[in-house]
Amino acid sequence: MVAVPDSPEGRTALSAAIDETRLRDTDLVVLNLALDPLDVVGMPSDLPITVRERTGHADLADCVLAALDEYEGKVDLLVIGMKKRTPIGKALLGSLSQRLLLEAEVPVLAVKR
Repeated sequence: MVAVPDSPEGRTALSAAIDETRLRDTDLVVLNLALDPLDVVGMPSDLPITVRERTGHADLADCVLAALDEYEGKVDLLVIGMKKRTPIGKALLGSLSQRLLLEAEVPVLAVKR
């Protein structure tokens, strides 16, 4: 599973997840965290990809964790994108990446752009 917000980090995570999908010879679930539907143009047609749109959760971490719960036992890796943040920025604003790294019950691959 890959969590894809509408950001450069989201696009980096998607690219890394596609590479991991090929490497592991598995299916890919793309969780679109953006408010607009994900543009699937340019995604590889040779891979089994399921795109899930964000639903019902204002908090993005809750959305990702709920999706992981729905796919319990079927997700072997969560791929997320990260950007560099200062310690003060993390303390004041929190961090989606940090929360997913700590709370996801599957291994997490965090990629930086």
